[in-house]
Amino acid sequence: MMSRVAKWRRGGAPEGDRRIVSVADWRRPGVRRTLRTIHGVTLVFLFIVGMGPLLWLAKSAITPTQDTLRTPMALWPHGFDLSYLVTAWTQTHIDRYFMNTVWIVVGCWLVQITVATTAAYTLSILRPRFGNVILGLVLATLFVPSIVLLVPLYLTVVNVPFLNISMIDTFWAVWLPAGASAFNIVIMKRFFDGLPHEIFEAARVDGAGPFRLFWSVVLPMSRPILGVVSVFAVIGEWKDYLWPLLVLRNPDLQPLSVRLPTLQSSTQLDIFLAALLISSAIPIALFLLFQRMFLRGSGLSGAIKG
Repeated sequence: MMSRVAKWRRGGAPEGDRRIVSVADWRRPGVRRTLRTIHGVTLVFLFIVGMGPLLWLAKSAITPTQDTLRTPMALWPHGFDLSYLVTAWTQTHIDRYFMNTVWIVVGCWLVQITVATTAAYTLSILRPRFGNVILGLVLATLFVPSIVLLVPLYLTVVNVPFLNISMIDTFWAVWLPAGASAFNIVIMKRFFDGLPHEIFEAARVDGAGPFRLFWSVVLPMSRPILGVVSVFAVIGEWKDYLWPLLVLRNPDLQPLSVRLPTLQSSTQLDIFLAALLISSAIPIALFLLFQRMFLRGSGLSGAIKG
């Protein structure tokens, strides 16, 4: 311990230091200035790459069409007009397609969370006799490209086996296939495997059955992974295009991701860009609003307090 302190006082790096630049080099003004410049340039570059398209969209959504076509990189050569947003909301019926998207996203999220949590709970906590075989089959589906499953899945939706009904032009055609996510089951099971099983044994001793154990102990401890799966589910379903296009043929039921491309040819550029801004800003705002609620608190706090 004394030798490491002595190294720090002499300006050298301790034995456990594994940085790219040692402490002694970092204390040199030239090295420190150069690295901070590189950090600043990298941050600005990442900001431009990540936020540049969104900022340009926000600028163009309130800019007249002629200004966007003539000087696309200029700020506001002839002023701006916020009425384009109102016109886009009313003229392109964004409100209707937005509600369709919300219903689709909420239903898919609920189905994915239900299937992933119950399947992972069964495989990780209850541990049935052929659980490893089932897990192997679930993992095997990860190696099958999703495009290969498109045709058989569509045929199943067109004529549901044993029921002989069609789910075309219903939200069920989007909700139910969303639950077949092996990725969610795998990451949820990996999280459940890391939970302290002593708490489960104590709950069983107190008389908790499988359902009470799942609802009152496992789910409160799983808030972090539930937040991660929820974010993935919401973002993935919000931007999904191909499957809703195939199964939702009625324009009144289609989400934003499907309707906006079809409206491009019949809508003015400024109105269309305003509609794109609205459709992009809403999920970003929802994510920023609810991310802390999803990931707030440690995983064990709910079970310990409950």
